[in-house]
Amino acid sequence: MKKLLLCMVTTMAFSGLTFGQTINEDDKALEARIINLDKQGWEAWKANDATWFEQNTTDGFVSISSDGISSKDEVLKSIPSDCKVKRYSLADFKFVMLDNNAVLLTYKATQDAVCGGKQAPVKLQVAVNYVRRGGNWFEAMYMQAP
Repeated sequence: MKKLLLCMVTTMAFSGLTFGQTINEDDKALEARIINLDKQGWEAWKANDATWFEQNTTDGFVSISSDGISSKDEVLKSIPSDCKVKRYSLADFKFVMLDNNAVLLTYKATQDAVCGGKQAPVKLQVAVNYVRRGGNWFEAMYMQAP
């Protein structure tokens, strides 16, 4: 009897985990859309083009790195001259729906860049929060750590 009860409890526990991780087609499409949007941001950063950041971030956007916390205005001012990016790569994306209007994207980034005259960290762990406003998705927070 105890073995049967233990087996049932274990099965129920693991079936709940499996159910909670199910991703429907709409979520997969949104995941691809958000990853693509984030990649566009990296391309804009590499090209020293502030336009993407101006159009695709919230007014209250915050960037957090080992250099500190920057507002949208501070990021926009720094983009045209702050970094010289030779190359970058992004991998191991993980996508989480926080609710219908907010998602979290995490991934690993590798970069070859010089910012403010200093070599930027080569390997990063990145977390990005996107929010939906008026049917469009905007980056609200970007955080990176070496």
